[in-house]
Amino acid sequence: MTKPPIRDVQIADDMIRLGQFLKLAGLAEDGSHAKELIDADEVMVNGRLETRRGAQLHDGDVVAVGDERARLHAAG
Repeated sequence: MTKPPIRDVQIADDMIRLGQFLKLAGLAEDGSHAKELIDADEVMVNGRLETRRGAQLHDGDVVAVGDERARLHAAG
């Protein structure tokens, strides 16, 4: 079984915090859901476990929750 394709998500700035990106990309329903996912060790950034909700993401970073993946495209 293959993984779903990576969705591209564009932001207006050059950086976004992980918690905000999870919501923007549709990987989390809201801020509290994003926190729950991170606290449950379910969020990977570029293939590594990320436990900081405020971690800074930059252009090209790939965030995964389960089989869902989203790549950040920064306009700045």
